[in-house]
Amino acid sequence: MTFPLVFGLDTFGDVTHDADDRPISHAQAIRNVVEEGVFADKMGVDFFGVGEHHTTDFPMPAADVALAAIAARTTRIRVGSAVTVLSSDDPVRVFQRYSTLNAISKGRAEVILGRGSSIDSFPLFGYDLADYEELFEEKLNLFAELLKGGPITWQGKMRASLRNQEVVPHTEFGPFPAWIGVGGSPQSVVRAAYYGFSLMLAIIGGSPARFAPFSRLFHEALKKFGRDPLPIGVHSPGHVAETDEKAREDFWPRYLQIITSVAKTRGFAIPTKESFAYEVGPRGALYVGSPETVAQKIAANLTSLGANRFDLKYGMGGLSHEALMANIELYATQVMPRVRELLAERAGAHV
Repeated sequence: MTFPLVFGLDTFGDVTHDADDRPISHAQAIRNVVEEGVFADKMGVDFFGVGEHHTTDFPMPAADVALAAIAARTTRIRVGSAVTVLSSDDPVRVFQRYSTLNAISKGRAEVILGRGSSIDSFPLFGYDLADYEELFEEKLNLFAELLKGGPITWQGKMRASLRNQEVVPHTEFGPFPAWIGVGGSPQSVVRAAYYGFSLMLAIIGGSPARFAPFSRLFHEALKKFGRDPLPIGVHSPGHVAETDEKAREDFWPRYLQIITSVAKTRGFAIPTKESFAYEVGPRGALYVGSPETVAQKIAANLTSLGANRFDLKYGMGGLSHEALMANIELYATQVMPRVRELLAERAGAHV
């Protein structure tokens, strides 16, 4: 691979349950995320991401605050968003928050930007969904300018213009890494290449193989815009347990409940046991199973998609904090080394 192999863990701050299967408080869910991030660092995971959400099931509207708490208690793991809904936020404030996180973490911050497949933030902050595309395009343009550093002069329609404006804090080590999360839009792939952002393929359903053309499009667009190669990552949901049976037994009822609750607003089909069996199988998008099963699937899809990074969106609302901690340990101590072995074997066979 052109770039180093990277293993990440992502969470949306899912509300877990206690030993009596009762939902914990939002405050405790946030504290648990901090503990999980610190534990992921201890276990040797490369990246820990927190995705912005604004719902009762995912009470994580200020991911950067939780990430700062993790950064202050760790020294190695990279921390960042997974994802930040740039369309309904202010690019200057996003830049300032993650520049601050970069300072606290001593250069370990990253940001993954998205248009917002979860659109709860639009009415919350007074944005019109009719402006969905225009908001993202303009705000991404401004964010790219902010990453360059120095006083900025910029003009747009959706936000007040800037003239020779200093934006603080300045970063110590140059611009922090920025990614664009893509869930199905070729236009977003081209945008990422145009602005020089890395590509994160958010694959939450269906065959991951259908995203292979996006990887090729990204490489072609980078060449067209005269840019050097950039990393490609994969973000997908899953759950690791000691056996396939245990992982699926833990995950299925919670998955069914969560997807059913958001199906109408997100346009999802209600899952069935048959569709779930497909998704956890070798051609589906869910990484649910034993360490060996999950590792085999990660290695296969990193190869087919030409990606060098995999972020597991671990957990599901209703699972316990203890189950998530066990998931993190299995991912770090068994899945990650096994994926490295499998990719080394494939590389050797290819040579």
